[in-house]
Amino acid sequence: MPLTIYGILASRALRPLWAATELGLPFEHVQTDYRQGNSRTPEFLSLNPNGRVPVVVDHRPDSVGGDIVIWESMACALYIARYHGQADGSSITPATPREDAEALRWSFWTMTEVEKDALTVLMHRLSMPETQRKPELADQAERRLHVPLRVLEQHLAQQQARGEAHIAADRFTVADLCVASVLLWVRATRTLMDNFPLTSAWLKGCLARPAYQALKKNAA
Repeated sequence: MPLTIYGILASRALRPLWAATELGLPFEHVQTDYRQGNSRTPEFLSLNPNGRVPVVVDHRPDSVGGDIVIWESMACALYIARYHGQADGSSITPATPREDAEALRWSFWTMTEVEKDALTVLMHRLSMPETQRKPELADQAERRLHVPLRVLEQHLAQQQARGEAHIAADRFTVADLCVASVLLWVRATRTLMDNFPLTSAWLKGCLARPAYQALKKNAA
């Protein structure tokens, strides 16, 4: 298979897994559960010395120097879209310089402006054992998230005004995938979603996509 993806769905590995599934690519999924120390083995560390998932290995016959190894989840998703998709205006791959720029800037924006606080909300509302949760940390993170979500809400309003229902285009692209893969952590937070109706509706549409639903079903 052309791609090997290391990680588990309940991690940032969702991003390359989702991108590959959207594109209908054949790939090998190596279940690498960081919670069990699987990302700290000598074999895995030879791929990513940081000891983190995901890792994507692209077995390209035309690559000088052998396989191409990619880590950092957003980079993995953007790479898959760029080099394994078709820039035909119908797939998740950006088809124009503007779409490519939007995919890059919103992916980086999500990592710098949203992910830390979204993860705090997830951990202290749902994921951690109840005895270890600190609701006050989740409350503070939710308040901070109002600032970047207002930026996204305004962008989606501008996109709708120009007849485009998604972040980078009139169709779902890797830009939507990358942002949605983080915001899904706070989708159950009504105090946030109710304040940003365009963002809430957009996120609901992203998570209803067959590729995402198929991943969830296979992981169940």
